[in-house]
Amino acid sequence: MSRKVAVVTGTNSNLGLNISYRLLEAVTDPITLVVTSRTLPRVKEVIDTIKEFNSKLPSPRDLEFDYLLVDFTDIVSIISAAYDLNNSYDQINYLFINAAQGVYDGIDWIGATKQVLTNPVQSATFPTYKIQRVGVQSKDGLGLVFQANVFGPYYFIHRISRLLENANGARIVWISSIMSDSKYLSLEDMQLLKSDVSYEGSKRLVDLLHSATYKQLLKQGNIIQYVCHPGIFTSLSFMKYLNVFTYYGMLLLFYVVRFLGSPWHNITGYTAANAPLFCIKSDIQSDPQNLKYGSACSKKGVEYVKAQEIDDIGASDVLQYFEALRDGTDEKFKDQILETRTR
Repeated sequence: MSRKVAVVTGTNSNLGLNISYRLLEAVTDPITLVVTSRTLPRVKEVIDTIKEFNSKLPSPRDLEFDYLLVDFTDIVSIISAAYDLNNSYDQINYLFINAAQGVYDGIDWIGATKQVLTNPVQSATFPTYKIQRVGVQSKDGLGLVFQANVFGPYYFIHRISRLLENANGARIVWISSIMSDSKYLSLEDMQLLKSDVSYEGSKRLVDLLHSATYKQLLKQGNIIQYVCHPGIFTSLSFMKYLNVFTYYGMLLLFYVVRFLGSPWHNITGYTAANAPLFCIKSDIQSDPQNLKYGSACSKKGVEYVKAQEIDDIGASDVLQYFEALRDGTDEKFKDQILETRTR
C-alpha cells in the first residue's frame, strides 16, 4: 500500500484534533500526518496526543508525523510552508482547511439573555450576541479574518497545487459554518473590513469560493473539493469570555436545544468531525460537490450527515477578486522565502 499524506490545518484546535482522529480510523493505508500550528511547542503537544490516540486503536495505523509552522495571516509564512511541502513531498492526498479565526471582543450579555429567553433554539444556533471588532487588518494590510479564514488558505492551495495534482484524486475539504448566510457578506466589502460579522462573512466567502472553483479543480488536476460544516460544538476559541457557570449553562442549552429537535448541536468535537471525514470518502456521483455537508445528530446523539443547498449568487465575483489578489500577491512576494522550521 502506498503511503498517504494528509495536511490538517488548525490541527491544534478541538475540531482539527478530531478530524485527525477520525482520519486515522478511516484510512487504513500507511499515512503521514502533517500537523500545522503557529508555534512549535503546540505542535509537539498535538503530535503526542494523536500518537496516544493511534496507540489505542484496535489496529494502530502505520503513522508518521511531519509539521508546518504556518500563519494564514502572514503571506511570507504561507509561502514558506508551501515551499517546505513542495521540497518534502511528491504529492498530498488529503488537505483539510480548518481555519476559524475571529476578532471577538466579548458577549452582549443583555442581548444574549433576551435571545435565549425568547428563542432558545435560535440563540444556540444563530447567536447574534457575539461582539466582533470592525476593521482589523493583518500585517499584510488585508482584512485579518478574510485572510486567515479564506484568502490565506486559498493562496496556500495555489502554492501547493502541483502536489495535489500529482495525487490524482486528492481531496480538499473546506470547513465552513452553519452561519454562512448571504446576509453576512457584502460583495462591496470583500475583505470584511466594514463588517461586524466578519467571521460569518468569511464562511460565506468559503461557500462561494468552493462553488466557483470545484469544477475547475476537478478538470485541471482531478482534485476533488468539498465544503462542509461541523454544526455546533464546544470550541475553545470563545472560552475566555465564559466562566464556569456560563460554560455549563451553554452546554445545558445545547442539550436542551438538541432535545427540542435541532440536528446541529453535536456538542463534541468528535461528532462535529463527521462531515469532514464523510467528504474524503464520498462519491461525487451520489454526493454532489455543489452541496454543503453538515455534521448532524439525533436527539440521542446518533451522528449522521445532512446535505444543504448553497446559494451561489456572487460566486463568479468572488473568484474574480481572489484570482486578481492571488496574482498580485505572487508578484509582490515572488522573491520571499523563509524557512519555517527555524522559527
